[in-house]
Amino acid sequence: MAKKIVCAGNLCLDITPVFNQEKAVDAAGLFLPGNLIKVGEAEMHAGGAIANTGLGMSFFGSDVTLMGKIGNDHFGTLVMNIIDQFPVNRKITVSDSCSTSYTIVLAPPGIDRIFIHCPSANDTFGLSDIDFDEVKNADLFHFGYPTIMKRMYENPDELVEMYRRAKELGTETSLDLAAINEASEASEADWPEVFRKLLPYVDYFVPSVEELCFLIDRSRYYEWRKRAGSRDITEIIDWKTDVRPLAERLLNWGAGTVLIKCGIQGMYLKTGTKKIRDEWNEAELFERSYKAEKFCSGTGAGDVSIAAFLTAALEGYSPRRCLQLAAGAGACCVTAYDAVSGLIPFDRLIAKIDGGWAKNE
Repeated sequence: MAKKIVCAGNLCLDITPVFNQEKAVDAAGLFLPGNLIKVGEAEMHAGGAIANTGLGMSFFGSDVTLMGKIGNDHFGTLVMNIIDQFPVNRKITVSDSCSTSYTIVLAPPGIDRIFIHCPSANDTFGLSDIDFDEVKNADLFHFGYPTIMKRMYENPDELVEMYRRAKELGTETSLDLAAINEASEASEADWPEVFRKLLPYVDYFVPSVEELCFLIDRSRYYEWRKRAGSRDITEIIDWKTDVRPLAERLLNWGAGTVLIKCGIQGMYLKTGTKKIRDEWNEAELFERSYKAEKFCSGTGAGDVSIAAFLTAALEGYSPRRCLQLAAGAGACCVTAYDAVSGLIPFDRLIAKIDGGWAKNE
């Protein structure tokens, strides 16, 4: 029987102008005032954590219920119409007092994605938008992106209460984050203190390394940035000396399993002693990323990696296989402009992995 999952949190409309040229471009020269940037048709998809991760888990065979919030407007109608194309249940709040969140995703070749994001309805999402009758019957409660949802970072005790109630109902839990701007209000929150309160109720904590380090060890983050120079931080970090200390801190704060996405390098897994199955107790693994057949956009790659990892973990796969499936899902995701169109089922992923799928060096 398919595992039942509630996926809650950030939901938006992703609008991605397609850059038709294949040659890498210079960001400084591209985004000059008065410059005309010629692009192709816009790709429009449901985005945010609950669309990317939730629809990903549905693709991999889970019974998924989505819980988010949109406005009663045209963008909201588009989001609903897109979601209705997938075999998921929806418990999505439609509000007359706020508009639907949207993100313009700029992904020119050779440049990391640039997001122009309007949070809107996501800023008002809170505890009252969670249907705990659904959570009670679920195998997993997953929440994505509280770091960019105003009600969550201004009232973190509400987030803690959400997870406390989910655990009280006997449901496993997972949590994902999103990067925040240094100048934003969210950066002023006491995130280490939030996580100390929250993580004892989190079975799977699945952030990306840069956003995590910025939130819980800012001095280390600035040291990484200085060391990286013009390169991406994930190109210069070492999982043993840079990533492991972060994971150990999270486990000490109460997290059950920590999966840290490390960009092009791969994924790092470290677990505590809370797991029933012995192979998940005190495990430490690193899985390098797989080579993608082509690259369209990295939008949603981390989210669907998490979708594959969580689905595989619930289905009883080994920690190593869960990491492999997560890395494989990410490599498939980037071959399309949305999060799920490039995905392939677990049996085909396993065949590619066991067949010697090349990894990035």
